Formats: sequence, structure tokens, C-alpha cells
Amino acid sequence: MKHFVLASILAGVLALPAAAADYTIMAPAAPGGGWDQTARSLQTALQEEGISGNVQVVNVPGAGGTIGLAQFASQQKGNANALIVGGYVMVGAILTNQSPVTLKDVTPIARLTGEYEAIVVPASSDIQSIDQLVEKLKADPGSVSWAGGSAGGTDHIAVGLLAKAAGVDPTKINYIAYSGGGEALAAILGSQVTAGVSSYGEFQSQVEAGTLRLLAVSSDERIEGVDAPTLKEAGYDVVLQNWRMVAAAPGLSDEQKAAVLADIEKLAKSATWQETLKTKGWADTYLAGDEFDAQLEKDISATETVLKDIGLVK
Repeated sequence: MKHFVLASILAGVLALPAAAADYTIMAPAAPGGGWDQTARSLQTALQEEGISGNVQVVNVPGAGGTIGLAQFASQQKGNANALIVGGYVMVGAILTNQSPVTLKDVTPIARLTGEYEAIVVPASSDIQSIDQLVEKLKADPGSVSWAGGSAGGTDHIAVGLLAKAAGVDPTKINYIAYSGGGEALAAILGSQVTAGVSSYGEFQSQVEAGTLRLLAVSSDERIEGVDAPTLKEAGYDVVLQNWRMVAAAPGLSDEQKAAVLADIEKLAKSATWQETLKTKGWADTYLAGDEFDAQLEKDISATETVLKDIGLVK
């Protein structure tokens, strides 16, 4: 009888599913910005969907994510439970900072979301339209200060492209880079700068509350439910989408990479994640594996061209 009970217990233990991975996700930026929001949304969805057990988020801000990237690449080699959030901003920062550590030093897993840029001014500003802001920029580029994320990132590129489209030398723009969305937002709300630029989701609640005035968005067509013209519609040929991705540690085996890919695919299709995309106003741009690797190479090449154009990369 004892042998039968023991055999039954062992059989039960063997039949249990493999324990879900406990992930640690690095947001290589200060709390409050897009990467931090993405990491914490991943944390919630992985836990709520039962894809992973306990998920931790760590913030390592600085230099457009390249400080966090370098730390992640050197400290997490072979760790299948470590993830890092990144995206278009990091691509630009690697180029402008001439970072010795690049996305080739980690294991890109998937592109997750896309979001268009928004240009705002504080509600107290006398600037009522994108045309008025551009007129000021044309009259004296240095007198218009812009708050946004890291140098060479999507926000910086958006301002450079707008200046170029308006016939202003993009190397003359007065761009002030902040390492976290919270800091940039405080500067805009406090009227310490003329205007702010970031992904629409980072400004949405303040725009809806009436503390920020939304002047334009960088989409190719008007965004449903957003009361603002596109830059294109206003006569400036600029369309730009900020995308975000998740990568795993370097040095993973094929089996480890496949397991992480499977978890992220489950997450991307989950009800919790799809609801998060709706709530945050993020577009579902999910692309994984070899297809994402190929797209990433194209994006890096295109970004280098743009940064040379606006004088940020020689």
C-alpha cells in the first residue's frame, strides 16, 4: 500500500507543469515614461495571465537607455529570466552616443507596440496652433525650447524633421533632453520650456484634463478620438511612429530563446495585454523572431540616415 501511495505521489509530481519563469524586466529609463509604462504593463499581463510567477521591474535610467543596455548585456549573459524593454529611442541613442554596446549585444525578441508623437504646449501658453509654434521657430530657432526624451531619440528626431519640413536648419533647434517622461512633463507643465514632444499616451491625461494644449500628432491620418491635426495635414511632411520592443539576455541557447519567445507570444495575444493596448492608446505592432530581426536592421539603417540629416550623427 505504501509503495502504491508513494508511486501515486511521484506520478502526480511528474505530471505537474513546469514552473513558470520568474522574470525581471529592466526599464532603462526613469519611472513615468514610455519604457517604464511598457515594463510595468508587461509585468501585470505576465502575472495576471499566469505566464510567469513573480515579475520584478527595475529602472536603470540614462543616456537614452544605453546605460541600462550596457549593464544588462554585461550582467545577465545566459540568464533566460531577464528581459529589457527598448525601442526606436534606444536605436537613436546608440548612434548619437556612439555606444560600444548595441542591440547586437542582446537577444531581440519582439516589437510590441507603436505610438505616434504629439506636440503640446502648456494651457497657459499664447501659442494656439502648430503654425504659430512653427512661425516662432522660423523667426528664431533658438528661442523655442523643446522638452522631450533622450538626445537622438524619437522626440528629438520629430523636432528635427519638423524643423527641416518648415525650412529651418535642424541643427539650430533648442532641444532639452530628459531621461524620464515625468521630468519632461514637469518642465512643460511648469512653463520652463516653449513646447513638449513625446508619445501621445504620455500626454493624454493632461490633454484631457486641460492642463496641456495638443497642437499636432505625427500620424499619417488623424487618430480616432484625438482632437488635433496631423503634421502632414498642417502642411509639414512628417510621419513618425515610436515603437517599443522587448529583448532577452545575450548568450541564450536556442531552447531558452524559444521559451522566451513562446511566453511573449502568449502575452501579446492575451486579453490582459490587448486591453492594455486599448487603455494606453498603443497600436499593436507585434512582430517577432526572424521577421523582427530583419525589420530591426532596416530601422537602424533608416535612423542613421535621419540622424545624419539633422546633424546628430556625423
